[in-house]
Amino acid sequence: MTSTTQNIRTTLVIGGTGKTGRRVADKLSAQGLPVRVGSRSGEPAFDWNEPDTWVPALEGVDRVYVTYYPDLAFPGAAEQVGAFAKVAVDNGARRLVLLSGRGEEAAQISEDNLKASGADWTIVRSSWFNQNFNESFFLEPVLAGEIALPTADAVEAFVDADDIADVVVAALTDDKHIGKTYELSGPRLLSYSDVAAELSKATGRQITYVSVTNEEYRAVLRENGLPEEFADLFTMILDGRNAHLVHGVEEALGRKPKDFADFAREAAATGVWDV
Repeated sequence: MTSTTQNIRTTLVIGGTGKTGRRVADKLSAQGLPVRVGSRSGEPAFDWNEPDTWVPALEGVDRVYVTYYPDLAFPGAAEQVGAFAKVAVDNGARRLVLLSGRGEEAAQISEDNLKASGADWTIVRSSWFNQNFNESFFLEPVLAGEIALPTADAVEAFVDADDIADVVVAALTDDKHIGKTYELSGPRLLSYSDVAAELSKATGRQITYVSVTNEEYRAVLRENGLPEEFADLFTMILDGRNAHLVHGVEEALGRKPKDFADFAREAAATGVWDV
């Protein structure tokens, strides 16, 4: 049986101001569906580290988009996700869609804990977003003209946040996605040198990629107040485990994912990389 807009109550979008959460919230709202943004600044507030905030945020909610910051691979994430999933189901939110990490064994523990809650679940696995370069931690390096990362010649099938959001919205609103795990990627593999070349073409400026050591990158993260564990995440995920294309966008939506070159051209047109 397929859900209809008539029997869908409020959807809680955890991380509803983030890259995918904001898009999911906007797309649901555009369909006339009620949305509650789950964040520390939300009303009511939601905080992963404050379980007392969970039940108020779940009031009147029957489905949840579950995202976890900083990453499901971080210590304690699996336990918190499992505990929240049980609370959600106990409070009437049976449909849970989890944004998970492609190729992250630790993230799969979170997946298992969420499934154990008895929810009607869908897992959406992705890795590096296109939007990391215009909305997140790679924006400043792009503006500076140099992307320095501990990735060597590793390749990644960068996926667009709008494609992720479209899969998530489909999973939240159509019963046919219950019990499915979708692994998402873009349509081609790119090294960070390839990314720099695409960004150079889109911006009309020279943007270069520089390979640095893990320790050098950890120092950069410390200077910018970001978790040093991100450096280890780079090393783990970019060891070749994700160096192949997957087809979750086509499986879930029946269309091809967006190419990085198209993303870069559209982002450049907004002026976000103008200097």
